[in-house]
Amino acid sequence: MLARAYVLIEAEAGQVSSVLATLRAIKGITLADPVTGPYDIIVTIEVPDQRDIGRLVMNELHGIPGIKRTVTCLAI
Repeated sequence: MLARAYVLIEAEAGQVSSVLATLRAIKGITLADPVTGPYDIIVTIEVPDQRDIGRLVMNELHGIPGIKRTVTCLAI
């Protein structure tokens, strides 16, 4: 069974398109959509092991230019 998480992303002004393009190319991200509200993007991550979620967020997402802040919600 795959581990799943939803990541709420706040992007820098004017950076949503470039952040989305980068996110959609990352292995393990199954969906990346722009949204309205306090966050700019919601990402769905599906990976074989729950520990891989933290690695992907820390090693991949946090290094993307234009991302200000993330909130990770693990599916239970």
